[in-house]
Amino acid sequence: MKINFNKSEGLVPVIIQDNRTLQVLMLGYMNEEAFEKTKKEGIVTFFSRSKNRLWTKGEESGNFLIVKNIKIDCDNDTILIKAIPKNIVCHTGSFSCFGDKNFKGFLYELEEKINQRIDEKIGDSYTYSLFQSGINKVAQKVGEEAIELVIESKDNNESLFKNEAADLLYHLLILLKAKNLTLENIEEILFQRNR
Repeated sequence: MKINFNKSEGLVPVIIQDNRTLQVLMLGYMNEEAFEKTKKEGIVTFFSRSKNRLWTKGEESGNFLIVKNIKIDCDNDTILIKAIPKNIVCHTGSFSCFGDKNFKGFLYELEEKINQRIDEKIGDSYTYSLFQSGINKVAQKVGEEAIELVIESKDNNESLFKNEAADLLYHLLILLKAKNLTLENIEEILFQRNR
């Protein structure tokens, strides 16, 4: 990664994106020192133009941005960082500097939470206890939820239908985990079919 810090007086724009949902969280600037610190520590550090110094996002609030992926654009003068926000990002109290949480892509966040409960063996978790009951029980639960969704689709109760659809997606994510697959694996199949 070779970034051209000379184009804009030593600073390059940095777009921060939620690693799970791909929502754009904020825009900041980095100089070379901030970039190296970010890579080394795995926590986003900017160069603050107003403070005229390095500024680690969350240094006062604790709302750090944990780096998951760094990419440079084709002109080598803009950085894209995919990160996990520790809490809200914007100083106004919004989840993002561009507004509240965008629920598109939330399934990835839910998938991560499901995986965490299973991987950490959280005993009082419904997710973990269902997973522990084995693949047959998990698959059976997905089947039950699918039938309940079909039944609700025949009626005119939108609320019940949406709740059954949510139940089906939730249990499908547990089944994917049981099969050592991810939502991204399924998206890839759908993408290939779309071509």
